[in-house]
Amino acid sequence: MKRSGGAHRVKVSADGRGVVSHAGTALLRELAAETGLAGAVSGVLLDTYRGFPLHLPGQVFADLAVAIADGADAVTGIEVLRDREGLFGPVASMPTAWRLLDRIDAAHLPRVRAARAAARARAWQAGAAPAGGELRIDFDATISIAHSEKQDAAATWKKTFGFHPLLAFLDRPEVAGGEGLAGLLRPGNAGSNTAADHVTVLALALAQLPAGARPRPGEADSPRVLARSDSAGATHVFAAACRTRGVEFSFGFPVDERVQAIVGLIPEQCWHPAVEDGDELRDGAWVAEATGMIDLGSWPEGSRLILRKERPHPGAQLTFTDVDGHRITAFLTDTPAGVIPGQAAGLELRHRQHARVEDRIRQAKAAGLRNFPCRGQEENSAWLEAVLAAADLVCWAKLICFTHVPSLARCEIAAFRYRVLHVAAQLTRSARRACLRIDRTWRWATQIAEGFHRLRAAFA
Repeated sequence: MKRSGGAHRVKVSADGRGVVSHAGTALLRELAAETGLAGAVSGVLLDTYRGFPLHLPGQVFADLAVAIADGADAVTGIEVLRDREGLFGPVASMPTAWRLLDRIDAAHLPRVRAARAAARARAWQAGAAPAGGELRIDFDATISIAHSEKQDAAATWKKTFGFHPLLAFLDRPEVAGGEGLAGLLRPGNAGSNTAADHVTVLALALAQLPAGARPRPGEADSPRVLARSDSAGATHVFAAACRTRGVEFSFGFPVDERVQAIVGLIPEQCWHPAVEDGDELRDGAWVAEATGMIDLGSWPEGSRLILRKERPHPGAQLTFTDVDGHRITAFLTDTPAGVIPGQAAGLELRHRQHARVEDRIRQAKAAGLRNFPCRGQEENSAWLEAVLAAADLVCWAKLICFTHVPSLARCEIAAFRYRVLHVAAQLTRSARRACLRIDRTWRWATQIAEGFHRLRAAFA
């Protein structure tokens, strides 16, 4: 039998020199150094060592965050950087990374969070700051399954076993992403609407914002910050905490018997078409304000109730909360009239965009959040901080280095790894300097090289 002549085979040998893969991770590692993340974490953890460490703890933390962004879902993933010593120099071993997580105990975790906040301020100064206007923080919880016995792992409401962390992301729609502001590792049986947990995460999230971006209650020129959540966050305690801290809120509101009863009482002329981004009308959806039709006296003064009715998409299963064949949703906000363009329709669009947090969590699960690798609760809480730091590094890299390249700035983490982080390159030395030569046949080679230059110019 003859071999097919159409088969294309290449000669394979193991004698390549200076070839490195995952070369794009050098961009994130450099960003962690320039923002001061590595140095700040080292400063808060040095007191956990008897002598001066061989590998600075901040660099180990930064390398772990870079490895998570590169796809690691366990501490062993740091070997991705360690195997490329020619590019990165000496990198801590996997046991050293394990010991780092062990050092971030309850006393040092707040200091690590403060180090992350300082790095965020530096990144915003370098060009990663929002363009202006309202800052929108999205709150949501998710299930992370544990496949073995771990401290605080418990049965979840989805009949699985693991953890139920509550997270807060700063919405950054300009890069179709978000900054990981805060996270609280909770047992699997923690409630979705536990008000105390929402208040805790709110405080952690606000502490992550640079000082000039934090709300100042009572001041007319205070930055505007919005807390968005689904109905799990619609508690009186959380709403009061937002008001106390000068944060506006937009919470999903349960469609109970009171809401169903008033839908039919709203005159047809009071229903206005819902809108999409770009002021386009949303087909088959209408919005109306029902503030005066339900007693909201137990909520903060100025709270408003907005309803939306929408025709279910073809094939959708109707529910008992549907009225006259329309799906009814509601949300509560304390944003005054005239602040958001479009009146009630504009407020509804802003609240509907809370759904973006599902994309942020999905991408975070593809970058370390799916698995908490340690047995102890404190170590897993430290891992969560590394996951949030990884999300920050990716977001800042897009904002500082690739805003001029939509295919890199707006892609999801899997595509960003393929296009940027996993790029191949050749490492050469000339005039006592190392040179990283990105594969010129790669579609985004020029843009990646420009990204390095933009990063260095931003922090020059």
